[in-house]
Amino acid sequence: MDVFEAIHARHMQTNVKKDAVPRALIEKLLSAAVQAPNHYKVRPWRFVVLTGDGLKKLGDVFAASFAERHPDSPAEALEKTRALPFRAPLVIAVGVDKPSEPKVSEIENIVAVSAACQNLLLAAQAEGLAVKWRTGEWADDVKVKEFLGFAPDQHLIAFLYVGYPDSVTEHQPRPSFEDQTTWME
Repeated sequence: MDVFEAIHARHMQTNVKKDAVPRALIEKLLSAAVQAPNHYKVRPWRFVVLTGDGLKKLGDVFAASFAERHPDSPAEALEKTRALPFRAPLVIAVGVDKPSEPKVSEIENIVAVSAACQNLLLAAQAEGLAVKWRTGEWADDVKVKEFLGFAPDQHLIAFLYVGYPDSVTEHQPRPSFEDQTTWME
């Protein structure tokens, strides 16, 4: 699959099979991710790969944090929250390092890590995988960040849910660039 085909065909797929993604393929995706450009070559990305028991532990952290914030929630709500990581057999949490040098700006690190995520999404598309990029309340949750090894003020910009597509979904073309572009010649 060429890069233009991968870009135009890539879309979020919600339903994936429970089949495990082989470690060698996960490493291939991560290798593609870190080819992203980053100013000053500071490599600001941090990946936490969760499979198997790691997904269970993440679900337990989600549920504990939810219970703390919503103490009157019914048991069904806690179980639904606990099951969230199991939407795919592989979750890659992606964090951003804070700048460690004055010349590096925080936004440069954030956009570099975003580019790394996009590389990973395109590589997954080329390998026949489906990826759903999620953030939501869990990306800001201090307990979740702590569990993943991130500082409370560190940005957690993605939970990438990765698996083999359960079915073929029709891709809806995205809007053109034309109405969002100004030409200055």
